[in-house]
Amino acid sequence: MTRTWPEKRATDESALAWEFLDFLRKTAVLKVDGLTRDQAAAAPIVTSPKLTALGVLKHLTAVERYWLCIAGAGLDLPSLWKGDPDPSWDLEDDDTPASLIQAYYEEWANAEALKKLAPDATAADGERTVRWILSHVAQETARHVGHLDLLRELADGQTGE
Repeated sequence: MTRTWPEKRATDESALAWEFLDFLRKTAVLKVDGLTRDQAAAAPIVTSPKLTALGVLKHLTAVERYWLCIAGAGLDLPSLWKGDPDPSWDLEDDDTPASLIQAYYEEWANAEALKKLAPDATAADGERTVRWILSHVAQETARHVGHLDLLRELADGQTGE
């Protein structure tokens, strides 16, 4: 997978926002890719027993499904948030780095529907603009990429952007 920084002399705000989200998405994948299932399912922070690399990736998939696809583009897809507390962090026995990376990729494809809308357009939820939703998902992804940085370092010592 090729991960590149967005255009330095960007003039299109919407394109730039999508490019930064793409950069963050790929960073998240790179933080999980190469880990064993045991490493990726480990919860090394005692006070956060659901904070695992797999859990973060599963949660980011649920974030994209809800915000970009359902609330944003109005796609008729089932929400991955069903219950309280948020079950998107919960792991199943068959969750692996490969399976969750693939699920995340599939959500990126679903989210392409939102790109067809103008940034100032009202999202399908009728409450927000497309710009707001895209900004929210980017900040949420960035926050969780920070978690993945630490989880990867604790799993196998790998550091980097």
